[in-house]
Amino acid sequence: QDGPQRKKRKSEVAEVDKQLDILAIGTAVGSILLYSTVKGELQSKLDGGHDNRVNCVRWHQDTCCLYSCSEDKHIVEWNAQTCKVKCKWKGDNSSVTSLCISPDGKMLLSAGRTIKLWDLETKEVYRHFTGHATSVSSLMFTTVKPMNENKPFDGITGLYFLSGAIHDRLLSVWYIRSDRKEKNAVMSFTVTDEPTFIDLTVSEVKEEPVKLAVVCRDGQLHLFEHILNGYCKKPLTSNCTIQIATPGNDGDSTPKPVPILAAAFCTDKQSLVLVYGNTLQPIIEKVSLNTTESHICLIRDIQKVLSLKTDVALTKVKTPVVNSDTKVLVPGIPGHSTAVKTPSSGKEKKKNKRKPGETEESIEERLEALDIDVSKVKTPGGLPQTDSFAVLLVQGLESNDAEILNRVLNTRKENVIKNTVARMPIHAVIPLLHELTKRLQGNPYSASLMVRWLKSVFTLHASYLSTLPDLIPQLGMLYQLMESRVKTLQKLSRLHGRLFILVTQVAASETVQDVTEVNQTAKLVYEDESSEEEGSDDEMIADKDSDENWDEDEEKEEQSDEQDMTVEKEINGDSDLEPENESEEE
Repeated sequence: QDGPQRKKRKSEVAEVDKQLDILAIGTAVGSILLYSTVKGELQSKLDGGHDNRVNCVRWHQDTCCLYSCSEDKHIVEWNAQTCKVKCKWKGDNSSVTSLCISPDGKMLLSAGRTIKLWDLETKEVYRHFTGHATSVSSLMFTTVKPMNENKPFDGITGLYFLSGAIHDRLLSVWYIRSDRKEKNAVMSFTVTDEPTFIDLTVSEVKEEPVKLAVVCRDGQLHLFEHILNGYCKKPLTSNCTIQIATPGNDGDSTPKPVPILAAAFCTDKQSLVLVYGNTLQPIIEKVSLNTTESHICLIRDIQKVLSLKTDVALTKVKTPVVNSDTKVLVPGIPGHSTAVKTPSSGKEKKKNKRKPGETEESIEERLEALDIDVSKVKTPGGLPQTDSFAVLLVQGLESNDAEILNRVLNTRKENVIKNTVARMPIHAVIPLLHELTKRLQGNPYSASLMVRWLKSVFTLHASYLSTLPDLIPQLGMLYQLMESRVKTLQKLSRLHGRLFILVTQVAASETVQDVTEVNQTAKLVYEDESSEEEGSDDEMIADKDSDENWDEDEEKEEQSDEQDMTVEKEINGDSDLEPENESEEE
């Protein structure tokens, strides 16, 4: 994590001089490793002090003590010779992120949510300083002696120190007073981005200015030069800004910025050592600067210096030609155990047939043997990835190309929409909202698709949108559209309910008409009068027969009526009618 600034002074004791080659490294699990740079091996390991990630490690100038702070809210004082905990105390209510030892070695600065100055003998808080909203990433003293030399010096009162925090573009300078009245910063330096590396020349005389070199996350280096003489209300800007860029002469006509990784002042306090380029293979260069210019751009052809080359295609697996006498040692990369094979001749290829009973290896297993991630191999003709969707969306918004925008915005998959919105750059959020607003005014079909995009934009980029001062006028049309749609919602829901009732009734009447008709021919026909006298005798005979058989017919008739009733009930779904009423109707 954060290794210490190794202090090399000629006037140190011989025992301490032996410790100068030791580098202390804090780990994420809470242990501290002591690494010997001369021997090139791990010398010892400090355990038992922290049970969480170590944030900062600092050596004491005069003794063999080592101070460390961690996420577990504690500060530990170690004895580097015995590798044991000398003292441990709680440094803050939250994680302690940075440490700095005073020039006389009697005080210790620690930073968590607040900056505290500790007395190393009593382990008690000497002063409190408040002002940073985020966790402090760097602490260092800027003066060795107080500016007012009339008063007696107790080793700490009258000194200035500097602090920088993550996501904070202001570096604060604090003044240690004899009283406890003032707790805020006395001055501040403003930079373009979050500071990642800070180096300074300590002011030893009253008139000597403090020189400050601040490397920011955007790759720029800012140089400050200021005499610390009390309170300053306005933030101080840099005297000089340094950037490094490629010449852009050969194939690429546009110069590209080269990030500066770190910078440090030399012993003469005039020249700088710059570290720039790639973090895997950085370039270190000594530069003497003329600070009269406010902005310096150094041209460096970094491509000729760097020899890092990577194959673009994943499938280019080259088999080296190896003689039979040589022995090849395969590097121990995890999951990569394939031995280097000599190129086989044509006769050997014929022998490479599968034996009966063996299963053929799948393509996935072969790719794993080649150490290629299967997910990265793109299938031809497949759907475009989310990265390409985000790039297409930005291109379509910049060029106002309707075809590209239609291709992207007509996506229905929720995951693709979320990932695309998450990966698009911040500057494209407002143009996307304007495009979605324009499409919402179109037909309702497109509106249902655009609402999904709107939901993702507002959920993922709400923090960015809330910082815009002109957000309300920019989203005014969208507000009006949403209000007009919501107003008609109540009326539409009522209409929907009525139409639903009508449709169900029509469907029910159609099902009734489709039922098969029941055969309703009469079982008994009774005629009152007959104009033909010829048939009267026959009728009398029939009456006699019917009187005799009346009981039998009545029983049969009741049985048939009951059967007809059950049929009608099943067809009409009507079981409330009584059998007596039905017989009367018939």
